Amino acid sequence: MPDPRTELRGVVARGDGPALVALLTDPGGWPVHALQLAGECLLGAVAASVQGALPLAQRWIEALHERDWDGDAELAAALGARLGTVPVPLLRPVSTDLAELAGILEGDPAHGGGRIDLRTGEVWPQAALDYLDEVGDGTEDEDDADDERWLWVDSQGSRPGYRDMEAYIAAAVDDPEQADRLAAAITGRGAFRRFKDTIARWPDLAERWYAFSEDRTLGRARAWLADNGYTPSPPRSRS
Repeated sequence: MPDPRTELRGVVARGDGPALVALLTDPGGWPVHALQLAGECLLGAVAASVQGALPLAQRWIEALHERDWDGDAELAAALGARLGTVPVPLLRPVSTDLAELAGILEGDPAHGGGRIDLRTGEVWPQAALDYLDEVGDGTEDEDDADDERWLWVDSQGSRPGYRDMEAYIAAAVDDPEQADRLAAAITGRGAFRRFKDTIARWPDLAERWYAFSEDRTLGRARAWLADNGYTPSPPRSRS
């Protein structure tokens, strides 16, 4: 039987609104640090009028406001608009994968970057664009001069990810010895690798860390899109 987060990922990937509602309204089914991960699926469930989605969305909004990470206010506003409790945000929908966008945003500023095709929502890392140009099968055509087609993405580096490690140690690691070891691991060069190696000693703590990190990363991608005038368009949910 899959663990709750694996099950949640499957539900979200399928856009299965009824399964999402059933999973998250089951006692003990509310997963820690999955508000962004499941947000788009919940938006789709509300739009499809899935039974039980409305009270779940109201609870979700409260949790987002209480947590108040980057991107939480934007997701809460999108849910509130679906419920009709707040005005619809003046953002243009684009069917972009937040995880793919986050991968570019938190890449190397010197060699990263990329762009989003606003017609399809596809995320193009700069490395993929360079390769296609080399083999003569690039995306350059007469539409490339049209700024309305592309949203350019600059990589912002690893600083946000480093702050995530600091925040996790401070807020989620109760054992003083574990906290001290993790704090030492993120000191100096190679912090990310040492942190990963150190936290792997405690599987439960590591599992919670990856959930924590993922939701913060997805939230930053959502906030970046909003700052540029866009919002992820939720998938069609099964009703």
